[in-house]
Amino acid sequence: MNELPATPKEMKQVIRSGIRSTLLAMGSATKAELSGKLGVSFPTVSKFLAELKEAGEITAIGMDDSSGGRRAERYVYNPDVMLGLAVFLERTETNYVIYNCSGEVKEEGHAPSMLGDAGDSLAELIEEQMSRFPKIRSLAVGVPGAVNQGRIIHIPAYGALQNFDLKGALEKRFRLPAIVENDMNAAVLGYYHHLDTSDNPSLVYLYFGQNGPGSGILINGDVVRGSTFFTGEVSYVPQYEEKNFGQALQARPHLGPGQARIGTAGVDAVSRLVATCTALINPHTIVFCHDEVSVFLLNEIKARSARYVPTEHLPRLMMSDWRRDYLNGLQHLGRQLMISTSG
Repeated sequence: MNELPATPKEMKQVIRSGIRSTLLAMGSATKAELSGKLGVSFPTVSKFLAELKEAGEITAIGMDDSSGGRRAERYVYNPDVMLGLAVFLERTETNYVIYNCSGEVKEEGHAPSMLGDAGDSLAELIEEQMSRFPKIRSLAVGVPGAVNQGRIIHIPAYGALQNFDLKGALEKRFRLPAIVENDMNAAVLGYYHHLDTSDNPSLVYLYFGQNGPGSGILINGDVVRGSTFFTGEVSYVPQYEEKNFGQALQARPHLGPGQARIGTAGVDAVSRLVATCTALINPHTIVFCHDEVSVFLLNEIKARSARYVPTEHLPRLMMSDWRRDYLNGLQHLGRQLMISTSG
């Protein structure tokens, strides 16, 4: 807590959020441990713990062994006191997950695509889940388009959502904090938070997808969004005399497992993009969806990429479960939201 909030109300919210986050991360803690971790006085921590205990958010689990002085009481957080709902919208389907404050999944489900209207179908899904899970305290929604502060600013295939403030509409209707995120930004965030991040890797997550190619870029633990929130729209990267990356992939053949999205004809286009990412940001790793590539195909891409940039500077090329990473990223954002904004 290096920078104090401007108002007493904001300060209280930061302390509550800090206690929640610390207990969830550590598993349990004493008042002294929380005081030291948060940089907040012992009496202040005691006061907020009493409030959270009364609200059912924390539980005392017993006394620590004595080290010569007074025995300290140890506390844990009740992760089921609040739930989050994460939803991602795709061309052919909608996926959603209900989870608690520790990220434990309570329910996962699917529904038909909801990209054809201005949030009405999504609102119906949210209403249904809130009636079944009244403890839902945050909404996290992923979309296949560029997003600026909750407004969808670039989603060419779905005119009803173009320039639509989905975050504002959801918060007004449900009186809950909401976050709306680009699909690839959420995916790269979800992948990152399942790594050992001590070496602070930079990542590019590349997906060819149902709605055309896109990417998420993460540097030093932060998602790169750009001055107009257009970062990652790799379809527009010029590659050939009259083709950009998206156009170069349009004619790709469907060759079966591992090559269904790229095909041999697309290897050069992907390799050029890998070389471009290497020259511009020199990432540690470029991640691909495991449904779209194979080990053989990644080896081909790496060999071809070496024609454009020196081999020693090329990143690792990895495969991952895009759907899992996407939902994990949305859950991470939703958990942060409910921990930091709940009264």
